[in-house]
Amino acid sequence: MWQTAFLSVLYSGKIPFAPGTWGSLVSVFLGLPLLYFSQETLFLLAVLLGGIAIKQITIYEQNGGMHDDKSIVIDELVGVWIAMSFINLHTLSMYEGIVAVALSFVFFRIFDIWKPSFIGKIDREVKGGLGVVGDDALAGFVAGICVLLVMTLWSIMQ
Repeated sequence: MWQTAFLSVLYSGKIPFAPGTWGSLVSVFLGLPLLYFSQETLFLLAVLLGGIAIKQITIYEQNGGMHDDKSIVIDELVGVWIAMSFINLHTLSMYEGIVAVALSFVFFRIFDIWKPSFIGKIDREVKGGLGVVGDDALAGFVAGICVLLVMTLWSIMQ
């Protein structure tokens, strides 16, 4: 029961259409108070939950669960929290903060779905929980860098 709630991010992964998008969206809202508190704390919790997720997904798969089951969206939480951890809300206006968080979500979903380069390689070649979480964690890093680039260009253009 707790494993299902954890792996599906409070059952958001059980939504029958676009579970990855729903899981990412729920994760953004779960991460916002943490991000407001500290971007470092959000990052460290993403790493901690990622480690727990790798272990739990591996156990799930060893017990007969399908590899990268669509209802498992804890990897989306890890990825979008990593992307969000690149944002320092305390240096941005409210409007800029909303834009930065929205961009984190959008860029993460783009890289999670598209899976370019090494992100796709990990998705295809790494098995178990590490493969499920690894590609999303890397998509989160790439998304976070893109958010930083866009927000930097935005500030230059102001």
